[in-house]
Amino acid sequence: MPDALSRRPLPRRTLLSLAIAGLLPSLAQAAEPVELGTQEVVATTPLPGIDLPKDKVPSNIQTFDEQRLDSVGGQSLAENLQRALPSVNINEIQGNPYQADLNYRGFTASPLLGTPQGVSVFLDGVRINEAFGDVVHWDLIPRTAIARGAMVPGSNPLYGLNTLGGALALETKRGDTHPGGSAEVYGGSFGRHGGAVEHGGKHEELSWYLAAEGMEEDGWRDHSPSRVGQLFGKFAWTTDTTDLALTLAHADNDLIGNGLVPESLHRQKRDAIFTYPDQTENRSHLMALTGSHWLGDSDRLSGTVYLRRTRTNTLNGDGNDEYEDEYEAWEDGGFVGEGPESGVLNRTSTAQRAYGLALQWTRYLGAHQLAFGASYDNTRASFHQSEQEGELTDRRGVTAIDDEELANSLLGRTRTASLFVTDTWALTDALQLTGSLRYNRTRVVNTDRIGEDLNGDFTYRKLNPALGFAWQLQPAVTVYGGFSQGNRAPTPIELGCADPENPCSLPNAMAADPFLEQVVTRTLELGVRGELDGGTAWNVTAFRSQNYDDLLFVGTGGSQGYFTNFGRTQRQGIEFGLSGQQGPFDWRMDYTYLHATFRSGACILAENNSTEGQGGCPDDEIRISSGDYLPGLPRHNLKLGLDWNYNDRLRLGTSVLVYSDQYVRGNENNRHRPDDEFEGKGKTAGYAVVNLTADYRMTRDWTVFGRIDNLFDKRYATGGALAENPFVGTGNAFEAEPDEWRHEQFIAPGAPRAAWLGVRYRWDAL
Repeated sequence: MPDALSRRPLPRRTLLSLAIAGLLPSLAQAAEPVELGTQEVVATTPLPGIDLPKDKVPSNIQTFDEQRLDSVGGQSLAENLQRALPSVNINEIQGNPYQADLNYRGFTASPLLGTPQGVSVFLDGVRINEAFGDVVHWDLIPRTAIARGAMVPGSNPLYGLNTLGGALALETKRGDTHPGGSAEVYGGSFGRHGGAVEHGGKHEELSWYLAAEGMEEDGWRDHSPSRVGQLFGKFAWTTDTTDLALTLAHADNDLIGNGLVPESLHRQKRDAIFTYPDQTENRSHLMALTGSHWLGDSDRLSGTVYLRRTRTNTLNGDGNDEYEDEYEAWEDGGFVGEGPESGVLNRTSTAQRAYGLALQWTRYLGAHQLAFGASYDNTRASFHQSEQEGELTDRRGVTAIDDEELANSLLGRTRTASLFVTDTWALTDALQLTGSLRYNRTRVVNTDRIGEDLNGDFTYRKLNPALGFAWQLQPAVTVYGGFSQGNRAPTPIELGCADPENPCSLPNAMAADPFLEQVVTRTLELGVRGELDGGTAWNVTAFRSQNYDDLLFVGTGGSQGYFTNFGRTQRQGIEFGLSGQQGPFDWRMDYTYLHATFRSGACILAENNSTEGQGGCPDDEIRISSGDYLPGLPRHNLKLGLDWNYNDRLRLGTSVLVYSDQYVRGNENNRHRPDDEFEGKGKTAGYAVVNLTADYRMTRDWTVFGRIDNLFDKRYATGGALAENPFVGTGNAFEAEPDEWRHEQFIAPGAPRAAWLGVRYRWDAL
């Protein structure tokens, strides 16, 4: 696996000119002889196979290890990755660090159904995007057990479906590479306390690694307790020619993420929430067997077989979407009863089972390193959705009054078979050419368990190529670039809400499933990297990704809509990175400029945008045009890191995250302006957050560690949306008259300053 300005779009020549301008000074400096350090070796597929020096990989691959994740701090894996990797930002739409949307180069890996997904995630070669929506549950990944990983950029076809903007490949620890163990406990702000224990060992050919971790907290916002528990084990048998590893993982988590809050309410009370409860219960089991065997000096056979089960139950206390229509009918005397219910409890239950296998044959043949492979993945998802109407309380909770009613029941099955080939050809000692092909065939079958509207059977086929080069101009300077293409087949939930004649009230409700085209992404990348005298590493990369037949939730009026293929979106930008060591200091700087825009036009549902009904769109809809900027994505992303290794006992570290402003959801046309009826700017302000970490080794085995997040207690928001606020009565009480409700901007507030302190004990292998 790999260690693995305006809305007007920038012309291609502009991007290339900017890239070249950034390269020239570095090239000039690097012309002087430098002493190179040891080369980092990475691989090119999720399975064990071809290993290449990083300088021979034709993309700006970003690698990290457990030490890097520990040093940057962060409670969840998504937070770790935001601090450790360039071009990554997160939107905490759910308000829980374990449920963040992770954005990389403008593509997303999110736990929320209905969110357009574009990043694939692998754990020990097993794809862990859930088939029902391609979502990623960050809380199910065993953070303590991660040994290393890589963010592979672009639409690399070797990583299969949903690799539109990139692939995150994670590898877990083993007893033969991580002998000994540790135990730690910590506690601090928000009532958060937790711990982890791990141990690895080896006896002759056998090795083992075991880990357990847990966390409980009250949360920093009202009614926001969470609990996370994970178990992990890896057992391996290794000889000179053969390696077999069995991975076992289990997670049982209870998360509260109370989501967005109106800006007016947040100004009154920083820890306020909108409505509650918003609960997600996740449980998972994973069993995977990975093996590799050298058939000779030049041939290696590797493979993976896995079984994975997950169950997700959600309970959301919300305002009743049908309240306004029912209130109008009640006023006209056409509604039976004392009046409409103001709240509703929405419940979902999703049970998924996935199994599959992958085989790969790697051959070293002179100047060629070839790999041939095949994979098969079969998933089954059982989805149930119910509603129970009730009343919103004075504290914005929901008290159920009516009986629970089943709204949807769907069985979605997805089967994907793939063939792939890749070859890295050393044309000379300094020039490598890498070409890849992958053929995907995906069949999606939906079965309606209530009626027949959701029944459907669709098949998608795609051949995706990639071609790239890495040219080592000098021992310390490498130019690289290439083209890649990836695809994503529509998921059962998108196909279940795709009929304009029978629209859904929400993206995660379902009505009918006509055919949708698969999304295809094509990526171009060009860059240069190297090392200056003294060991300073640098890189400059220009990239451009374009989605074709992108999926969009299109409004039909009122509060309904459907998923459809509407056209194109584009992400392009420039990455620049520097890192090095000066005496006791380790430092790094990463900057990304991202220009992410719609490239087609459409009318979409946005009833809380001040421009709704304009541009030829029906009431409650806005027109997006080519060049409008995508919401939730800052143009500028700057990350600074500095570690001070005072001596062999004390380490102090700091990280600074700086993001420019971003448009909120509901302002996809970027034209919303506040007035007497509509509030909010339609965007969230840019911000900078400073975090501190420290480790002090008291003895050989005992270490005290601590961290402070948001040192200067900055008030900021990681995302937002334009929505309607019915809590405008006295004391923020529910207002029964819908005409009095406010169109307002809601935000995902960042956590205030917080600190944690812990102790860790380490022991050597037995």
